[in-house]
Amino acid sequence: MHLKALTLRGFKSFASATTLRFEPGITCVVGPNGSGKSNVVDALTWVMGEHSAKSLRGGKMEDVIFAGTTGRPPLGRAEVSLTIDNSDGALPIEYAEVTITRIMFRNGGSEYQINGDTCRLLDIQELLSDSGIGREMHVIVGQGQLDSVLHADPMGRRAFIEEAAGVLKHRKRKEKALRKLDAMQANLARVQDLTDELRRQLKPLGRQAAVARRAAVIQADLRDARLRLLADDLVRLRNALQTEIADEAALKERKEAAEQELKKALQREALLEDEVRRLTPRLQRAQQTWYELSQLAERVRGTISLADARVKSAASAPPEERRGRDPEDMEREAHRIREQEAELEASLEAAQHALDDTVAHRAELERELAVEERRLKDVARSIADRRESLARLNGQVGAARSRAASAQAEIDRLAAARDEAQERAVSAQEEYEALKAEVDGLDAGDEELAAQHDRAKHRLTEAETALTAAREAVTAAERKRAATQARHEALALGLRRKDGTGILLGARDRLAGVLGPAAELLTITPGHETALAAAFGAAADAIAVTTPASAADAIRLLRKQDGGRAALLLAGAPEAPQSVAPHGGAGNGATGHDGAPVDRRPPTALEAADDLAAPPRGAGNGATGHDGAPVDRRPITALPSGNFAADLVRGPADLMPAVRRLLTGIVVVDTLEAAEDLVYRHPHLTAVTAEGDLLGAHFAHGGSAGAPSLLEVQASVDEAAAELEELAVRCEELAEAQESAQAHRKECAALVEDLGERRRAADREKSAVAQQLGRLAGQARGAAGEAERSAAAAARAQDSLDNALEEVEVLAERLAVAEEMPVEEEPDTSARDRLAADGANARQTEMEARLQVRTHEERVKGLAGRADSLDRAARAERDARARAEQRRARLRHEAAVAEAVAAGARQLLAHVEVSVGRAEQERAAAEAAKARREQELTAARTAGRDLKAELDKLTDSVHRGEVLGAEKRLRIEQLEAKALEELGVEPAGLVEEYGPHQLVPPSPPAEGEVLPDDPEHPRNQPKPFHRAEQERRLKATERAYQQLGKVNPLALEEFAALEERHKFLSEQLEDLKKTRADLLQVVKEVDERVEQVFTEAYRDTAREFEGVFSRLFPGGEGRLILTDPDNMLTTGVDVEARPPGKKVKRLSLLSGGERSLTAVAMLVSIFKARPSPFYVMDEVEAALDDTNLQRLIRIMQELQESSQLIVITHQKRTMEVADALYGVSMQGDGVSKVISQRLR
Repeated sequence: MHLKALTLRGFKSFASATTLRFEPGITCVVGPNGSGKSNVVDALTWVMGEHSAKSLRGGKMEDVIFAGTTGRPPLGRAEVSLTIDNSDGALPIEYAEVTITRIMFRNGGSEYQINGDTCRLLDIQELLSDSGIGREMHVIVGQGQLDSVLHADPMGRRAFIEEAAGVLKHRKRKEKALRKLDAMQANLARVQDLTDELRRQLKPLGRQAAVARRAAVIQADLRDARLRLLADDLVRLRNALQTEIADEAALKERKEAAEQELKKALQREALLEDEVRRLTPRLQRAQQTWYELSQLAERVRGTISLADARVKSAASAPPEERRGRDPEDMEREAHRIREQEAELEASLEAAQHALDDTVAHRAELERELAVEERRLKDVARSIADRRESLARLNGQVGAARSRAASAQAEIDRLAAARDEAQERAVSAQEEYEALKAEVDGLDAGDEELAAQHDRAKHRLTEAETALTAAREAVTAAERKRAATQARHEALALGLRRKDGTGILLGARDRLAGVLGPAAELLTITPGHETALAAAFGAAADAIAVTTPASAADAIRLLRKQDGGRAALLLAGAPEAPQSVAPHGGAGNGATGHDGAPVDRRPPTALEAADDLAAPPRGAGNGATGHDGAPVDRRPITALPSGNFAADLVRGPADLMPAVRRLLTGIVVVDTLEAAEDLVYRHPHLTAVTAEGDLLGAHFAHGGSAGAPSLLEVQASVDEAAAELEELAVRCEELAEAQESAQAHRKECAALVEDLGERRRAADREKSAVAQQLGRLAGQARGAAGEAERSAAAAARAQDSLDNALEEVEVLAERLAVAEEMPVEEEPDTSARDRLAADGANARQTEMEARLQVRTHEERVKGLAGRADSLDRAARAERDARARAEQRRARLRHEAAVAEAVAAGARQLLAHVEVSVGRAEQERAAAEAAKARREQELTAARTAGRDLKAELDKLTDSVHRGEVLGAEKRLRIEQLEAKALEELGVEPAGLVEEYGPHQLVPPSPPAEGEVLPDDPEHPRNQPKPFHRAEQERRLKATERAYQQLGKVNPLALEEFAALEERHKFLSEQLEDLKKTRADLLQVVKEVDERVEQVFTEAYRDTAREFEGVFSRLFPGGEGRLILTDPDNMLTTGVDVEARPPGKKVKRLSLLSGGERSLTAVAMLVSIFKARPSPFYVMDEVEAALDDTNLQRLIRIMQELQESSQLIVITHQKRTMEVADALYGVSMQGDGVSKVISQRLR
């Protein structure tokens, strides 16, 4: 794998598209300063994913885009493409050639591509990281990179090695996993808390859900029973309604028939009344015609009488020969006529008065007849109105009584409901009071139980605290025991001497008389080991032997094997002379330990103790102290401070004389000041401090702590062994205490759990009782409320009943009054008939009177003027008898005319009389017809009244039927509304699904009941509907539901949701734990992988560094060291460099060139230890002289064998070894241009 080509477009100073083609080997890029050589390195860094503008020698990322010059405008984007030859498959991608492209737009947008396909920056970084090209770009050594290596701390140097070894991606993976772990821990704790909280909530909610589930089953059974009873009620009501509708339809048909008959009767009555009214004018016209014809007959008769009179008058005239009448006769006749006229006028006046009376009488009779007819009509109308009023009152009384009966029934029902509710309220209240007393007892017991539980919890807390303390004590003791065991083993290992002492101990089986190390045989009082080691001196590491011969054999063996030297302590040695006993004074002679003359040679190390313990040489009774004062040689009976050293050592009896001889005159004190004071007061004594400083009158030895002596080590071993035994006993005791504490904690926990369970049981009991109390209180309140509502409804029904009864009384009273009123008989028409007859007679009399008046008027008219005529005739007779013949002729003519008139009048009279007879017949026929119609009218009115009474009865029956039907419809509507509102069943499906014709499915099992497995078992089979059985089922389910107590209707949904959430959270918790374990495993694997890879990379790099450094610095030494070798995951890497001729190893003390070359050595070592496909070096040799440059070039040539090198340089010698040269120049336009030259 190697870089094949680099194409730049608009990147920094490369405004135009520029392509650099690379070959394996060394490629040098040269050019003057500022021409853009380093921009090639920046392009390589940028295209491989660098996102720090500072690393690209810019202030912001947009600075990589060509900014323009005076001659060229700025560009809008920068694009760099790097083509890599992947024919060896080093990159994990299935392409022999890979082109990585990065594009940057001036608006801040960026784009990455691999072989033209858009990708992410992470994809490019991971692709390159797998081939040894890390994210931190260690393969590109740019300007200032050496300084970063030089100034890096140990962890920074470690990062360079990790980058080359490809560890960084593993470390990034670990950091990502750790970040996930940190983020997950809070979620885990939160989910754990939520899961625990949900688990605590699930148990009580599960009980509520079980109750709710049982309640749902009971409610379903209760609902089924209610629906079936409702459906049965509905079917019955509908059947009754159908029967009622049929009866009502029949009644309505009868009522309609009665109405039709009544209508026909009323129509006939109206028709008869119309005919009666129509016959009355006819009768009147007939009467008027008869009257007028009668008057005409009278006038005709008068005419006949007048004509007869004229004929008679003409016939009574004297014969022709007679002269006229005598004037006197005529005057007498005139007088007679005047008298007759007066009589006629009197008769006319009397007739006129009679006519007036007759007319008045006739008018009075007609008025009385009209009044009577109106009275008859009013009476008939009053009778009809009374009958209608009575029927209406009867209907109102019946309706009011029905309402009163309904109100009374409602009152009875509400009273029964009120009494039942009051009984239930009293019963619930009694149960409530009983349970309240029980709750009070439970509260009292619960307080004691709570106190016991609190005490038990307190004891459990103390037990847990004690157990924790015991565990901590056991852990601490075990740790201390382990530490002491390790210290004991280490100290015991320190007793294994490899000098002469070790050889003698190893040859114990071949040497006779060797007892062993004196340190093992002697026991030092604890706390004085260091002081006694100083007091013994070399003897502290001595080997105890039995005889001087044994000592001599041991010395010969050491000389023979050239094993070094050893100190020997002889057992069985004679006691020391009592010159200065441990508790005595000084001797008199200046002799040695054994009385021999004192050797004046300087004391050896072995003899130092004897010399120190001996009194000052030449000191007798007259010896002086430090200041020349006489020394007190009296026996010391008590020391002001300290102890004699010999008193602090115990051991075998045969060894103690030698010990006492060695320690004679040596006193152990606490401090150096005490030692100084002791020696000042007793110069013949030697003082040893607890810290091992020895002070005598003529010799002192001390200072800072040195290597421990064998005696001190042995004492430490003994002390460690003793402490180890104590700790073992202590661990056993603590283990027993821990077991006891654990048992006590278990007992306390069991007691707490037992008391907790008892409290929970008591709480459950209290909860159940409280629920029952709540239920009873609710029942009591509900029953009381129901009683109050029933009482209020009963009061309203009583008001309705009172109103209905009052209305019944009022209507009954009105009906009684109406019925008690005298019943009007059918109106008597005799008076009307009599008045009608009288009226007819009166009209007849009136007609006759009118005829009489007209007759008298005619006669008066006929007589009127006759007297005058006679007077005139008499006068004329007297005056003109001459005309008598003429008058007689005229009279004869008038007589003839009168006879003709009389004949015609008689014929007319005959016709008039015939007409009068006919008019009389017509009048009688009209009167008879009217009388018949009036009789028929009376009969029709009687029939109408009968039909009206029957219609009223039918109307009342229909009304009652309609009321009953309305009540049934209302009840049906109420049942349908109840089914829809309370049970949610449509009326159409109620009867269809739950009607009595449907089979009743088997009821759900009761609590604790087990259904038979056989589906054919009668318990599992549906049954026919029986209302009594369903009513018992309804009551049983209601009792079962009431026994459940308070039911949380949302418990099922809440429990299901909570259980689902708990399950979800539990799964999430398990997933989190599994993920956490996986992440921890990933972290562990990453740590193992990082440790393995880094360890190998470090070893290889350290090995290469020593070789590269020795080549760059011939005669010098350089190496890499770890700051914490025991922890390869966190250790840093430090550099020790010693150029030839110098003793300094720190980099900061080297010269600039040496430091640069050391940094180059480290980088090259990394390159050789973990080769990369290519390296880019930007003027790394600029500060080197020719010698060092040549050395670096040789190393570059070695790197060329395994890697491709691209070097930015100004050095000609570097250019000479290049396989290809690229020259970069910049003209006046500020744009970099490239020319190439292949050298090989």
